[in-house]
Amino acid sequence: NGSQGKSFYQKECPISRPPWVRTHPIWSESKKTPTRFCLIQDLPSLVWVANLAALELHTSLAWAENYTSPTLLVFDLDPGHPADLLDCAQVALWLKELLEEKKLVSFPKTSGSKGLQLYVPLNTPGDYRHTKSFAQQLARRLEKQHPDKVVSNMRKNLRQGKVFIDWSQNSRHKTTVCAYSLRAKKTPSVSTPLEWAEVVKRLEHRAPQKLFFTPKQVLERVAQSGDLFSRVLTLQQQIPPRL
Repeated sequence: NGSQGKSFYQKECPISRPPWVRTHPIWSESKKTPTRFCLIQDLPSLVWVANLAALELHTSLAWAENYTSPTLLVFDLDPGHPADLLDCAQVALWLKELLEEKKLVSFPKTSGSKGLQLYVPLNTPGDYRHTKSFAQQLARRLEKQHPDKVVSNMRKNLRQGKVFIDWSQNSRHKTTVCAYSLRAKKTPSVSTPLEWAEVVKRLEHRAPQKLFFTPKQVLERVAQSGDLFSRVLTLQQQIPPRL
């Protein structure tokens, strides 16, 4: 019944799925049994989940066939009131600079909610223990450099007026809202890939509203600029063995 109705979050692909919707078993430590994830790899499958009113799609950071090896590193920037999206933009730019020191290219996108996310494509062999540790170390470094603006500790009572860098998203059991997914909000919004120049411009002009996008706006952006996240699937990078 829409974004304001009752909702639930589900990982197990429904048993009532059509025979042409493929699935893949992923071992669950909590259940001690595999969870069969839906593989949404074609238009019919995507239409099927939309017909189920699956408003949000959250995906793993690894491919199904090699789910213990993440192809991505992600930083989820979550503002604690009264910090806002512009504070996230500033922290994102600081993170970008740290990553560039390590010769790593990053790609920003809105969460579609109140924050921003940075994706670092790897597409090379790796493991979650390494990516998670690397993300945590960068978060702690920024927290030390900007203690009045950044927090890396997960305790919610420490986040007021600061941006929490959620490095824990780099865990095998975690999923992150995928690019172009709708968000279940009162006003329809989309998790939207950005260009770094946009982030700088919105920060300089103090225009957080320009970082919220409706479905129609996102379709227009793709028609004009293409898929700003396409390189995330192909760019090969490696994080350093130690920071």
